[in-house]
Amino acid sequence: MNSQIKAIIFDFGNVLLEWNPRYVYQRFFPDDPDGIEHFLEEVKFMEWNLLQDQGRPFAEGVASLSKEFPHYSHLIQAFHDHWVESLGDSIDGTIEIMKELKQVGYPLYGLSNWSAETFPYARQKHDFFDLLDDMVISGEVGHVKPHPEIFQILLDRIGKPAQECLFIDDSLANIEQAQKMGFATVHFQSPEQLRVALHTLEII
Repeated sequence: MNSQIKAIIFDFGNVLLEWNPRYVYQRFFPDDPDGIEHFLEEVKFMEWNLLQDQGRPFAEGVASLSKEFPHYSHLIQAFHDHWVESLGDSIDGTIEIMKELKQVGYPLYGLSNWSAETFPYARQKHDFFDLLDDMVISGEVGHVKPHPEIFQILLDRIGKPAQECLFIDDSLANIEQAQKMGFATVHFQSPEQLRVALHTLEII
């Protein structure tokens, strides 16, 4: 074990499980991936979705964006109606690593941008969340990554300084913010790459 690291913190989407809004829209754009990309870009989907992650009710978000893009209102509503289809499979290689870390004795935590309305569906679907000692969900606390406030909320909750924590996330912006605050970090790209990084850090 790395004696400096006392806690390991995981992002969820595309680290522990696949999440992609494109999974929802495949049914509306059959064999037209460019159509999906054009739609997502035009409505600034990721910026819009981040506000739900920050705590805005989904119904309010759908109404607001539908007013701005009335010709897309059915597609915007569809994301709410079929949200569960945006969840893909668990990323088994990462889950295996979590189990190994748990066995060795590291406390494990979660820090995720996720709507408080939709997270319970993911929580119910995947039992790997049981490996976590605690988690901070952005929609429940009203702050999102990469804002420093949500990192501080997690640190306060687990009672450890950033210097004793390793943060794993697939978003470079989130990684850069964590580094500024003193966290050790791994910019996640694949379970294989994560395993190599953890060996380098002498964590496993």
